[in-house]
Amino acid sequence: MTEELDAGVVAQQIAESGQLSEPDSTREVGRARRRKEDARLLAGRTTWTDNIQLPGLLHVAFKRSPMAHARIVGVDVSAARDMPGVVAVFSGQDVADEQGSLPCAWPVTEDIVIPDHPPMAVTEVRYPGEAVACVVATDRYLAADALDAIDVDYEPLPPVLDMAEALTEASPKVHESGNRAFTWTFAQGDIDAAFRDAPVLIDRTYVQQRLIPTAMEPRAVVATTDGESFTLWSSTQIPHVLRVMLALTTGIPEHRLRVVAPDVGGGFGSKLQVTAEEVLCLLLTRRLGKPVKWTESRSEGNLTVHHGRDQVQHIALAAETDGRVRGVKVELLADMGAYLMLVTPGVPLLGAFMFNGIYKMDAYSFDCTGVFTTKMPTDAYRGAGRPEATYAIERVMDELAAELNLDPIEVRRRNWIRHEEFPYTTIAGLTYDSGNYEAATEKALSLFGYDKLRAEQSDRRDRGDPVQLGIGVSTYTEMCGLAPSRVLGSLSYGAGGWEHGSVRMLPTGKVEVVTGTSPHGQGHETAWSQIVADSLGVPFDDIAVVHGDTAISHKGMDTYGSRSLVVGGMAVLRACEKVKEKARRLAAHTLECSPDDLEFSQGAFKVKGTESSKTIQELALAAFAAHDLPEGVEPRLDADATFDPENFSFPHGTHLCAIEVDTETGMARIRKYVAVDDVGHVINPLIVEGQVHGGLAQGIAQALYEEAVHDAEGNLLTTTMADYLIPTAADLPDFVTDRTESPATSNPLGVKGVGEAGTIASTPAVVNAVVDALRPHGVHDIQMPCTPERIWRAIR
Repeated sequence: MTEELDAGVVAQQIAESGQLSEPDSTREVGRARRRKEDARLLAGRTTWTDNIQLPGLLHVAFKRSPMAHARIVGVDVSAARDMPGVVAVFSGQDVADEQGSLPCAWPVTEDIVIPDHPPMAVTEVRYPGEAVACVVATDRYLAADALDAIDVDYEPLPPVLDMAEALTEASPKVHESGNRAFTWTFAQGDIDAAFRDAPVLIDRTYVQQRLIPTAMEPRAVVATTDGESFTLWSSTQIPHVLRVMLALTTGIPEHRLRVVAPDVGGGFGSKLQVTAEEVLCLLLTRRLGKPVKWTESRSEGNLTVHHGRDQVQHIALAAETDGRVRGVKVELLADMGAYLMLVTPGVPLLGAFMFNGIYKMDAYSFDCTGVFTTKMPTDAYRGAGRPEATYAIERVMDELAAELNLDPIEVRRRNWIRHEEFPYTTIAGLTYDSGNYEAATEKALSLFGYDKLRAEQSDRRDRGDPVQLGIGVSTYTEMCGLAPSRVLGSLSYGAGGWEHGSVRMLPTGKVEVVTGTSPHGQGHETAWSQIVADSLGVPFDDIAVVHGDTAISHKGMDTYGSRSLVVGGMAVLRACEKVKEKARRLAAHTLECSPDDLEFSQGAFKVKGTESSKTIQELALAAFAAHDLPEGVEPRLDADATFDPENFSFPHGTHLCAIEVDTETGMARIRKYVAVDDVGHVINPLIVEGQVHGGLAQGIAQALYEEAVHDAEGNLLTTTMADYLIPTAADLPDFVTDRTESPATSNPLGVKGVGEAGTIASTPAVVNAVVDALRPHGVHDIQMPCTPERIWRAIR
């Protein structure tokens, strides 16, 4: 039996580790600076893709299938070609020979089925909203009007909507090969022994509903050519990856293709993609010799932005009577949609290593089947596989606590990895390098007023209050900073996990930082400036950060998976170290001493024991002038570097939610929410706070509000903001947030990712709270989103 933690042990552990380091007033790192990019982003004084205007620009609109599944008998575009302002109209058949197939970069098994995925359908449509034709016109509204003149003759085919039914012999087929894309299995330990004669068995099925990413900026594409080279602007998270994939798909030589991600208004994974519209706009500009632009409407986006989640999770847990977990078995059905897009099949596999969460156990098995349906393909959405896994394990741990009549916190204490056991290799094979679950939990309990709220809950139950109080717990960790390359290779991922950065010392002493990461709201320009300011001793305002243009930032793996700081920031830091080494040689020559006699502090090289010194900014000018350089030294201090991390990073934390549920109406209202996260050392607390708040909004939205709904014919019913419910600020509570600090050991700054933490942790905390409120009514699960109707029906 795992020894129960008493208050004294916890207090000692908190004293030893997990406390926040004191900020250093002389350093930029740790300072809560407002983001320098906000001045242009918030005021709109910037270039979004849709702002771009080029001479002779034409506008593109797409005719989209109103059916989930149908053969295309014919497409008549003749009437549309005669419409005012129309320059060209193309059907899928017109571009069939050159459009290629949209790429899938993650073939997770050797026998995976990856069907051809034409950017514009040619013979068959397989999801509502799939493009079947396009209009190019002098005005976006004329292009949209001309779509009505395109006549498409469809032969309806039966839709495939339910994953379990799709795997039966009687099911209609999405593709000739069948509806099974792959089956991927993973097992550690003796799972049969763990479950054999286990005194406690918990067996549950949870549904991760389909979600629609809703970035502030809709997708947009502009493409142009000078007849030899091509430039594509896109609201994308991945300009470097996109350039490679577009070259492979269209046949345009990579060195003739420039991809630019200007300022991008949000992504959350939805712009981690190679889209049909990007490919087709390139083909159109190549055919017509004119620049073209496409900007999606919000309804169009709900149909054709790749969707997120959509899993059926069967999770079984074996435990001892004292609550110690013996083993966990997971069987997953994952809805791929109609095709496999860039990383579609890999998303559920990211969760494969996280269903064990922060807990110790003897055995674990995971089985995932990817299923084709006649829906929009799924792909990465904030957290990508880890929120789904965290939800399942945190829900089932609450079920274990209820089964044994134990407090949910106590069950977790009896199973989690203790602070002194780090680094710890989990049953899933990952090595968690650092953490302190005890410290984060104790701080969260204190901020939450846990005992007082439990007492109020008991009182309400005793009184039969129609408004019941539920308390939800989520003690989570996640794997982020997608890396290392060798591990990704072992999982058949189509790229590495490295990142690139460059530092340019300008003659006037200013600094340009070129990063391979491509921000879409994360604050890279500010955080990178803080890192460089401390490393080089250059003022924060003397640093500019450049990103998102493959003609300027020639190497990179871009932004997703909470990897920007822990991988991209480290590449920039490594480049700074190279700059200093170059400057050291020049300083030694200028100061007539050995490089070993120099010490570097606050931006200057000083000869030890003397007052002789040169600032790095002075040395930048000396290198530019090149009047007196040592032999073999180039007239520049610039340097670039690539960083490939040795491990993922593992942020963690404890989230607590108190929710009031009106048993007469089913209405659930969050009364208090506390999030204590451990993201290692923090570069900018203000940015961390914003990331946590945004993540919480999305995780709570899944728990209570959001769901993509299809009818029996496969039509998407939630195509507008009136139908697809996302919360406003008025729908969310004030969040109480705090941090503990367990520095990462896998990078020199000790930082961990934060962009997805709030989303991963919050969904199970909220649903656990709803279910906790309703346990006296015999309720042990409510399918998300926990709407008033679903809660009301569950009670009855």
